[in-house]
Amino acid sequence: MRKGSVKEVLSKIKYDPNEDEADYYVVIEHRGSYGGVKRIPVKEIELGHGYFFLGETQIPYHRILKVMRRNGRVIWETRKRTNL
Repeated sequence: MRKGSVKEVLSKIKYDPNEDEADYYVVIEHRGSYGGVKRIPVKEIELGHGYFFLGETQIPYHRILKVMRRNGRVIWETRKRTNL
């Protein structure tokens, strides 16, 4: 399941012609709400060096908890302990 860094996984999804980024989303820790999470479609984000961008908002990669397919299959998951 976990192969490489989250940025490597997202780069493969976004730039590999054999992948459809519309089939994936990320689950992030949502700042400001204790224990809150948010799902973001991969097609809506732009990759940066230490951050990814959702419109004008910069979100650090360390806030990503999971990368998932639309069917619910986990592609990548953080090593942090979560209850998700």
